[in-house]
Amino acid sequence: MDVLIPKRKWSFVTRWWWLGALVLAGTGAAGLYWPRPGQRLHVAASRLTISPVVRGNFQEFTAIDGVVQPLHTVYLDAAEAGTVQQVLVEEGTTLTVGQPLLRLTNPDLQLEMVNRETAVYDLMNNLRNTRTQLLQNRILRQNQLADIDFQLAEARRVFDTNQVLYSQKVIARQDYLQSQNAYRYQRRRRQLTQQTLRQDSMAMQQQLGAMQESVQRMTSNLALMRRKMDDLLLRAPVGGRLSSLAAEVGEAKTRGQRLGQIDALAGVKLHAAVDEFYIARIAAGQVGEVVVDGQAYSLRVTKIFAQVAKGLQIDLAFTGTPPPGLRRGQTLPIRLALSTKAPAVLLPKGGFYQQTVGNWAFKLGADGTRAQRVAIRLGRQNPDYYEVLAGLQPGDRVVTSSYEGYADQQELVLDNDRP
Repeated sequence: MDVLIPKRKWSFVTRWWWLGALVLAGTGAAGLYWPRPGQRLHVAASRLTISPVVRGNFQEFTAIDGVVQPLHTVYLDAAEAGTVQQVLVEEGTTLTVGQPLLRLTNPDLQLEMVNRETAVYDLMNNLRNTRTQLLQNRILRQNQLADIDFQLAEARRVFDTNQVLYSQKVIARQDYLQSQNAYRYQRRRRQLTQQTLRQDSMAMQQQLGAMQESVQRMTSNLALMRRKMDDLLLRAPVGGRLSSLAAEVGEAKTRGQRLGQIDALAGVKLHAAVDEFYIARIAAGQVGEVVVDGQAYSLRVTKIFAQVAKGLQIDLAFTGTPPPGLRRGQTLPIRLALSTKAPAVLLPKGGFYQQTVGNWAFKLGADGTRAQRVAIRLGRQNPDYYEVLAGLQPGDRVVTSSYEGYADQQELVLDNDRP
């Protein structure tokens, strides 16, 4: 028959023993996955970048690239349309003022030049003929006036004689009145002739003046036409280096088309693009610095372009003698100052900032074998340094390389022989 087996019960001690074992096992497992406060990590010293905290002058600046350009550039445009007949120089040539560069030909312009010259010569011949004719008319009027003067004098002589004779009752009254009327007629005739001569002189002067003005206008137009013909021979307006010349023999050029450019040899400038983030902090006169062959040269912002394209475009000029040997298109690194220099505690920049955002860092101890996690506070920054506001002192040494994999550690133990 079946036998009833009594149910086995755990004692109080046994239950607590198993509970304690489970707790210990869970704690050990958790210790494998979560770091414990104060956990140390051994790292190879060669994998870390250690930087000293120093005291110095802090200045905000941004690093930009400047392209060397001539201080003044003169562009060459075609003043008149034409076909390239001859190229007289090559790119890169050093030019003098007025040196011929290339020659264009324009048959239509040449034909117009011939027509205008012919028109001017015709007008000048007409002016010459008109002046001769007017002078002849004037001489004729003067001869008429001389004849009238003679007749007037003769009429006055007869009248004066008849007047004496008539007073002595020698001649008849009819003869006296006839001589008197003849004298008055000649006097009136002289007045009218003199008035006509005066009017003819005024009309002649006006006509000659109008024709002279026409000749002057046409001569000016002809001179302008000759200058247009001279523009077919392109000359260097300034001295300098011909940096580009876009012209080939037989190529047709339109008026105003760009033919090339001349870089003046008076000096150079740097053209740079600044990130749009700094637009409000860029102003004319702002200073910068460029280092060439280990020597620093000062710069000054001379021009800020209104249009923002691929950043804020600016021009910078050297405040002193520029570096020797600079060539157009060469790129130089520029430190553009955004503030004045001021004393501060400085920490070199590094990859640690990506994990800490400037809130903490690993600071080395006096023996240099351990780095403790300490709270810090950083302020402004430039491409080289952070400004330290709290947590570090000059002379401290800090791990500034990346903290990837170290973010949960409290202490780093530096092993010199650890791979």
